Amino acid sequence: MQEQTEHSKKSKKTKGSNKECKEQRHDITDAPAEESGSVTVEADDCVIHCLTIIGEIEGHTELPAQNKTTKYEHVIPRLVALEESRDIDGLLVILNTVGGDIEAGLAIAELLAGMSKPTVSLVLGGGHSIGVPLAVAAKYSFIAPSASMTIHPVRSTGLTLGVRQSFEYLQRMQQRINNFVAENSKITAARYNGLVMTTGELVMDVGTVLEGRQAVEEGLIDSVGNLSIALKKLKSMIKDN
Repeated sequence: MQEQTEHSKKSKKTKGSNKECKEQRHDITDAPAEESGSVTVEADDCVIHCLTIIGEIEGHTELPAQNKTTKYEHVIPRLVALEESRDIDGLLVILNTVGGDIEAGLAIAELLAGMSKPTVSLVLGGGHSIGVPLAVAAKYSFIAPSASMTIHPVRSTGLTLGVRQSFEYLQRMQQRINNFVAENSKITAARYNGLVMTTGELVMDVGTVLEGRQAVEEGLIDSVGNLSIALKKLKSMIKDN
């Protein structure tokens, strides 16, 4: 009798643990906006999750506490949870980023591009550097008229060996970015690389700054728009999905 009681307690404990596990999984998409930088809203018979990518994309190295950052280890599991969630119909990604860690940014961009659910991105303020692949990774992209995108070559911080292999590695990484952008937008890899290597436009750098309408004219972004237009497009994509 005592063994049965202990077994019952253990079963209840296990059930409680399973319930806690489910609640933890649900919290991935339901965390407060001030903590997660995202929010889920329901309107017009569809549920939309809004994810913000702001500041600097933080990779394997932790940035100073005073920096505004988007941590890839937070965004990656959130995207997985959104893809698997039966409650979420579409995703709106709002970007205002200076760029950051290349591999972390590409990892997020690849996940975003691989989602089956409708996705729309909106660039506000700026979508610079590795923010460009993140913006084009959505199935449809918008940019505000006042926003801009800085396109420049891959950089390396810290110690760099002055050997041919180091520069070839940087070149291969730049090619990865060129190919990803070309595959997920209307711009060609050659044209994008031309914008990357432009001289004379940036005072202390190589590259190009594209303002809202210029980014659309180049085929990098799909349309100029604002929040209401982006939401309207996403709702339309959800209904057609």
